[in-house]
Amino acid sequence: MTKKLLFVTTLLLVVAFVAVAADVTGKWTYETAGRQGGPARQTTITLKQDGTKLTGSVPAMMGGRRGGGDAPATPPPDQEISNGKVDGNNVYFEVKRTTPNGDIVTKYEGTLDGDSLKLKITTPNMQGGDPRVNEVVAKKATT
Repeated sequence: MTKKLLFVTTLLLVVAFVAVAADVTGKWTYETAGRQGGPARQTTITLKQDGTKLTGSVPAMMGGRRGGGDAPATPPPDQEISNGKVDGNNVYFEVKRTTPNGDIVTKYEGTLDGDSLKLKITTPNMQGGDPRVNEVVAKKATT
């Protein structure tokens, strides 16, 4: 009888843990300061959680380049995330970008708190200095 009670209690705890586990699936938007005092830039990332695996995409860097004449810039395709994982309310993923100066791997580490995702974004310095670290709070999109 005690073994059955222990088994049922353990099973209920596992079900309760799974029910309250974080789900970061959706679109998340955050703002970063504009370059050289310019207007803030809004970024929307898309995340898809499957258990502890995390996939999705982030917008590619625009780099301020435009087409010829007055034609608007064509946005480059979104960059797929890699090495994405969810552990409780903690998330982690990377984005690899290929540049003329080599590959850059940006690391995203964060904590989910309701409809807010607190992210620390670490980008290496291509000149060999300290990496650039931005801390942002992304809000879950409602649409």
